[in-house]
Amino acid sequence: MKNKNLLKSSLLVLVSILALSLVFSPALLAQEHTLNIGMAVGETNPMYKGAMRLKENVEERTDGNLEIRVFPNSQLGSTDDLQEQAKMGANVAVITDAGRLADVLPEIGILNAPYIATNYEDVRRIVLSDMFRDLSNQLTEDNYKVLSFNWYQGARHFLTNTRVEVPADLNGQKIRTPGSEVWRKSVAAMGATPTPLAWSEVYPGIQQGVIDGAEAQHTATYGSSLYEVIDYINKTGHFQLMTGLVVGTRWFNSLPEDYQNIVMEESINAGDYASELTIELGEEYEAEMEEMGVTIVEPNIEAFVESVQGVYEELGYNELKEQIQNEVLN
Repeated sequence: MKNKNLLKSSLLVLVSILALSLVFSPALLAQEHTLNIGMAVGETNPMYKGAMRLKENVEERTDGNLEIRVFPNSQLGSTDDLQEQAKMGANVAVITDAGRLADVLPEIGILNAPYIATNYEDVRRIVLSDMFRDLSNQLTEDNYKVLSFNWYQGARHFLTNTRVEVPADLNGQKIRTPGSEVWRKSVAAMGATPTPLAWSEVYPGIQQGVIDGAEAQHTATYGSSLYEVIDYINKTGHFQLMTGLVVGTRWFNSLPEDYQNIVMEESINAGDYASELTIELGEEYEAEMEEMGVTIVEPNIEAFVESVQGVYEELGYNELKEQIQNEVLN
């Protein structure tokens, strides 16, 4: 009996030791590194698919010790909310634009300036340049860390029910425009009246005459079925919408250095992947929307470029513009 009790006690001790070894194993402890990526778009959007590619590659390279969870459709809050959460130290990443970040660092708004680039290749060269990297690194003073800024969402065009070929054709039209200063001033310079409105309200807004139109990239236009309430897509391409994946410096600095390098490298790779999908889908969507009755207009681009030149001076972007043209795009 004594031997049986001794054996039972020994087994209990062994089980306890094994349990403790599992609880305190380095691999399990490392799983406290978790990043939640939030975004406004849905699961069919290239940005979501890019984030899922990032998840797959980062988790593979860290043996699952850095877990990434992706939340579409504003499940974690609006873009502005997520930016604030990241700044306060939450383990949150957000796909955001330079216009929103310009509220913190005005100079970075140059990326959203009208016709700073006229195609994907050029805007990608800008965001991967040393000049832009130095600029975005200044955001660390405000507790933001840019993982990458090469998430291309497409060229933005005017969506209307009247044909637009020159800026004068926009006179008097209320066009939904995001709230950033550079976008508002640019749309006003092109002749329209910039009108703030939540993106979810654009469809009924056009339908009910609250606004006369909007400006957006093809993936957003198609995804929100705006082809049902507009007659024209006027391909001005006034903004090349390049967005970034941003986290808070507190969360980023909590990672081991090798994990920091991995997440930044894979963020750039995922951004390129999402951008390629954006371009492919944009071409498909344009063809489909044209088949459904939307007229595709090729406006006088030179007239639109000329109309916005004063915006650079008004916002103090002339020197930055020259630097980009001389150091990056030449």
